[in-house]
Amino acid sequence: MPSLSRRLRLAIGASLFAGFTISPVAQAQAYPAKPVRMLTQFIPGSSGDTLVRIFAQPLSELMGQTVIVENQAGAGGVVAAQQVARSAPDGYTLMAGTSATQVIRRFMSRTMPFDPVKDFTPISQLIQSVTTIVVAPSLPVKNLKELIDYARANPGKIAYGTSGVGSEHHLSGEQIAQLTGAQMVHIPYKGSLQALLDVAGDRLPMAFSILSVALPQVKTGKVKLIAVVRETRSERIPDVPALPEAVAGFEPPPSWTGLLGPANLPAAILSRISADTIRALNRQDTRQKLDAQGLDVVGSTPEEFALLIRRQTDLVARIVKGAGIQPTE
Repeated sequence: MPSLSRRLRLAIGASLFAGFTISPVAQAQAYPAKPVRMLTQFIPGSSGDTLVRIFAQPLSELMGQTVIVENQAGAGGVVAAQQVARSAPDGYTLMAGTSATQVIRRFMSRTMPFDPVKDFTPISQLIQSVTTIVVAPSLPVKNLKELIDYARANPGKIAYGTSGVGSEHHLSGEQIAQLTGAQMVHIPYKGSLQALLDVAGDRLPMAFSILSVALPQVKTGKVKLIAVVRETRSERIPDVPALPEAVAGFEPPPSWTGLLGPANLPAAILSRISADTIRALNRQDTRQKLDAQGLDVVGSTPEEFALLIRRQTDLVARIVKGAGIQPTE
């Protein structure tokens, strides 16, 4: 058994060691001390990959460490999300995730290998996609109100194309039907581009399309742009009405890319990443590059982003239940 003097020395040594233990504040002040990984579900060279890399560059400069973008495509974002969910909450593994994975997937999949809420720390909504409604020139409508009136008067004659069952485009169409009573037929495509081209070719009456993709067809007169799917009008196309102007109670389904970390990210580290993220997004050169991609820059706080995710999860739940949409996988 240790002598009294030895026990005293051990006690003193332990107290001194405890005094030198790195506090959470000190850890945050030292963060980041090495490169940060940012996982993404986007394939290299895609538009999503481009926006993540545009954002990662100024973030690296502000953090003083390289932010390494790692493409982990697969299973609709599940591969990247699982890796981040299982990572240590130290701020060195982040994810540029999408609303499709973090909000919509829970309603379209019978099994979830992660909890979109409990397994992640929301940091910031980065961008918002600008979605539009386009119709064929031969359709006898000039605006959204006339489109809805036409659909009501001709039940089942308006077919609309989307990027797939359960997509934000599909959810928009179902919500319009639920709020107005217009009976429209959903035609799911593997991608929204083909739906747009079918509208341009007068093979489909209506489609939902990302603005940057639709604009070339709009400018040549091959499709008519009649609404933007957002709460208010877009500064890019201020003459085009927002959906709620014609459909009371309409809420845009989620269509964003955001920054998230593993659950239980320390508050001080979360604050540092959040501040640098907002600063990176507000840089003029960053905004110009993202604007050129047809994207609306957001840059929300962690609290705002968490509230958005909860609100949109409730919205999607209501739409899915009302439309009777079943899981596709």
